Amino acid sequence: MKYRSRTDITGLILEAANGGATKTKIMYKAYLSFAQLREYLSMLLEKGLIDYVEGRAIYKTTEKGIRLLQMCNQMNEELVVFDNIR
Repeated sequence: MKYRSRTDITGLILEAANGGATKTKIMYKAYLSFAQLREYLSMLLEKGLIDYVEGRAIYKTTEKGIRLLQMCNQMNEELVVFDNIR
């Protein structure tokens, strides 16, 4: 697996949690260890990018998280176009 930036990993987590997901589902979709997942979830909760739904034990991407994900996807699309120019 190639090196992934914190931004790449954050994007994978936000995508996995979009609509709601358990820790296990997020961990597998983002290819993270449990220790890594805990670190990222803590940071994302603190920043308001995901919410924890207590009664259902799931994490859900917030509106703020969705906006960030959309911006990242748009930026990646632009970079792909830029790479194709070279």
